[in-house]
Amino acid sequence: MTTRLIQEITPAHASRDGDGVAIQRVAGMQHAAMDPILMIDELRSEHRQDFAGGFPPHPHRGMQTLTYMKRGGIIHEDNQGNRGEIRGGGAQWMSAGRGIIHSEMPTQDTTGLHGFQLWVNLPAAEKMSPPRYRDIPQAELVAIAGSGFTGAVIAGDWQVADVTATGPLTELAPRASLLDLSLDPGASVLVSADTRESVMAYVYAGSLMHVDHEVGPRNLVITASGQGWQLQAGAGGVSLLLLRGRPLSEPVVQYGPFVMNTREEIEQAISDYQSGQFA
Repeated sequence: MTTRLIQEITPAHASRDGDGVAIQRVAGMQHAAMDPILMIDELRSEHRQDFAGGFPPHPHRGMQTLTYMKRGGIIHEDNQGNRGEIRGGGAQWMSAGRGIIHSEMPTQDTTGLHGFQLWVNLPAAEKMSPPRYRDIPQAELVAIAGSGFTGAVIAGDWQVADVTATGPLTELAPRASLLDLSLDPGASVLVSADTRESVMAYVYAGSLMHVDHEVGPRNLVITASGQGWQLQAGAGGVSLLLLRGRPLSEPVVQYGPFVMNTREEIEQAISDYQSGQFA
């Protein structure tokens, strides 16, 4: 087995989006080693004023979102008639396809929030497909455990050490796979992967060992090709989101909430939204 090596460590950058929501963001719109992952946002605050405004109605086209909540609650509503509420441990998936307008707002009883939103690209052939949406409550996630680790499988097929499991979000799995994994202090575990996939991990607690130093929270760790990645936790253990995906290797042109393949397609998306064709 060829072992994956870490080729890049990218820190998240503090930003604000929606109605002033504080986030930590890693953007990878043009990053070949992240393809098909476009962006990773972490939302984390103990203070409601950091996220109370939420994300009022806004459009999307040409991409997918996956919102995964560790703590707190989020309500999704869109112009296709979908409404869903998830709380700690649940996930929401949406494929914008040819166009959707949605909002994501914190529940009234949420005083502290911790969650993530991923943007995953759609191939050119599916960018104008009908919009789709699905809630995945915590009870549907697949729990895994082994020597020195625990995890929750959200999407895709995973092998961690000698434990294999498949996540419930089959709609995302053809493009990307997601696993929430925690390792005990000093624990080491092998995660299998296809050599053709992009594989990365977003550290959100503790630290991951890299050579002779530890990579702490709010860092995305990107690997080079290989059949497996030997993860080793630092002295305080580590919690991270593991992501895998088969690269699309297509041009990416992004303007705000629209992700297409050409500038002309972006201009068309803006025109269609402004003329009410997303309704």
